[in-house]
Amino acid sequence: MKTIEEKKVIVADILEKLNNSNHFYVIDISSLNASDTSSLRRKCFEKGILLVMVKNTLLRKALEQKGDFNAIYPILKGTSSLMLCDTANVPAKLIKEIRTAKKDKPAIKAAYVEECIYVGDSSLDALATLKSKNELIGDVVGLLQSPMKTVLGQLQSGKNIIGGVVKTLQDRAQ
Repeated sequence: MKTIEEKKVIVADILEKLNNSNHFYVIDISSLNASDTSSLRRKCFEKGILLVMVKNTLLRKALEQKGDFNAIYPILKGTSSLMLCDTANVPAKLIKEIRTAKKDKPAIKAAYVEECIYVGDSSLDALATLKSKNELIGDVVGLLQSPMKTVLGQLQSGKNIIGGVVKTLQDRAQ
């Protein structure tokens, strides 16, 4: 059994990891065998996701120090793991990819993404389709460029039309 001081150190470590990540998922990987768990860890590493096994009570204490996460507390039962990342939809996409092999795990218990809390595995599709901040910025830039490209295209074609009209008028004058 861990002493109170050891538990405080673990809570501080969990809190530091939560603070260093923009998004986190609380997942259940309890029914995965050793091979599947190892594969999940490898895929998480490749995609820049930190996968950490946590004790529910220690995670709760870290979340209490971080802020208002009351919606997450009721799901902290059974085994829990944390997926920590900087891109909101990457863990959800990874979970969907793994679950295409007719598995029901890993299952999402809760997620904190883009300052919103999602509870339950039913939110997997919504989380997977969320656009990251960079994708949204790209969409906005594309939308802003579109009218400008249209105007430039029309000016280019207009230049040819005006040139043709001037040439026709010049030919007529002679």
